[in-house]
Amino acid sequence: MDVSGPVSRRAAAAAATMLLRTARVPRECWFLPTALLCAYGFFASLRPSEPFLTPYLLEPSKNLTERQEPKRDRLLVLKVLWKDFLICYSSRPLLCWSVWWALSTCGYFQVINYTQGLWETVMPSRHAAIYNGGVEAVSTLLGAIAVFAIGYIKLSWSTWGEMMLSLCSLLIAAAVYIMDTVGNIWACYASYVVFRIIYMLLITIATFQIAANLSMERYALVFGVNTFIALALQTVLTLIVVDASGLGLEITIQFLIYASYFALIAVVFLIGGAVSVAKKCRKLEDPESSSQVTTS
Repeated sequence: MDVSGPVSRRAAAAAATMLLRTARVPRECWFLPTALLCAYGFFASLRPSEPFLTPYLLEPSKNLTERQEPKRDRLLVLKVLWKDFLICYSSRPLLCWSVWWALSTCGYFQVINYTQGLWETVMPSRHAAIYNGGVEAVSTLLGAIAVFAIGYIKLSWSTWGEMMLSLCSLLIAAAVYIMDTVGNIWACYASYVVFRIIYMLLITIATFQIAANLSMERYALVFGVNTFIALALQTVLTLIVVDASGLGLEITIQFLIYASYFALIAVVFLIGGAVSVAKKCRKLEDPESSSQVTTS
C-alpha cells in the first residue's frame, strides 16, 4: 500500500530545489544533474512509515481486515443500481430538481467557458484595461452572500419551487441576453455577476432539495447521474454550436442561443409549476367541499 508516495515525491522535489540553490558547480557540469537524479531517487524510495502502516490499519478501531472480500457479480451490481435509479427518480420533486440541475448546469458551464471570448469581442484587452478577474471574484463573493441569506427566507419549495425555477431561469436568460447584445463591457460585467449569483443561489437550493428526498446511500448515484447528464448535454451543445465541425457560430450568436436555452428552461418549468400549483389548490378545495356536504 503506497500511501506515502506523493509525500515522498514532494520531499524529493524539495531536496532537489535545495541542491539547486546551494550547489556551487556550473550548470553545464555533469555532476549537478546526476546529484539531482540520485537525490530524487533516494527520497522517492524513502518510505519510513510503510512498515508501520499495515499494523496501524489493522487495529480494531479501524474496522479493517486482511481478508479479501469476494468480488460481486457485475450484472447484480448493475441491477441494484438500476433499481435504485428507478426508485430515486420516481419521486416527482426529485425528478424536477434533478432535471433543472442537469439543464442549467449545462448552460452555466457553456456561459462561463466562453464569456471571456465575448468580453474580448466587446472590449479588446489590447485597447483598454480589463477587470475580468475582479468580476469573477466579486461574483463569487456576492453569490456566497446570497446563498447565506437565502437560508433566512421561508418559502414552501414543494409548492412554489418549480415557479421559482422558472422565474430565476428567465432572469438568467435575460442576463445572458443583455450581456450578449448591449455591447458595453460594464453592462456585460454586471449581467455576468447577476447570472452567477442566481445560479449559485438556485444550485444550492437544488442540492438541498435533492438531498432531502434521498437516503444518504443514494447521494452519489443521483448527483453522479445529474452531473453526467449535464456534461453530456454540454458536449452535444459544444459540438453543435461551437465546434468547427458543427455550426461553428460566432461568439455573439452562441450567447444568443444560450439565452434562448435558459428561456426554454423557464417555459418548461413555468408549465410544470402551473400544473403543480393547480393540483395542490384543487386538493385543498376538495376537503372543504366534502366538509360542507357533510355538515349540510
